[in-house]
Amino acid sequence: MKASIKKGFSFGLTSGVITTLGMMVGLSASTRSQIAVIGGIIAIAIADAFSDAMGMHISEESENNHSPKDIWEATVSTLLSKFFFALSFVVPVLVFKLSTAILVSILWGVSLVIVFSWYLAIQQGVKVYKVVFEHVAIVLLVIIITHYVGKWIASFCY
Repeated sequence: MKASIKKGFSFGLTSGVITTLGMMVGLSASTRSQIAVIGGIIAIAIADAFSDAMGMHISEESENNHSPKDIWEATVSTLLSKFFFALSFVVPVLVFKLSTAILVSILWGVSLVIVFSWYLAIQQGVKVYKVVFEHVAIVLLVIIITHYVGKWIASFCY
């Protein structure tokens, strides 16, 4: 995979999983509303995909060592991967009741991170378990924090 496309893809996948799961867990804990979670996922898939792609574009431009083609490849791969990975989390929410959908989504997101972390570790020749543990720990930390923040917010509203 070309470096610019790999950079955008890896950023989009990681951001898509972490941002979407954090938003889903927080909204679910605070609202218990399936429609709010679906709306949040779609908003993340659109707004945050464009935001991340623009951030990638400007970051690549600021380095002054990438061709315009490489910059646009990183930009577009960030946009598309973030959009599709984030949007993939709608499926469990449509298929299952919300509490089950959140668990299925966590399994889906953690699985994506494990598979991609495994791939990166093998490519870099480093110990797989260290890379996987580090990346999964960050995902789980976000899930735990957003869950309790959502519960805390709900305590003011219900």
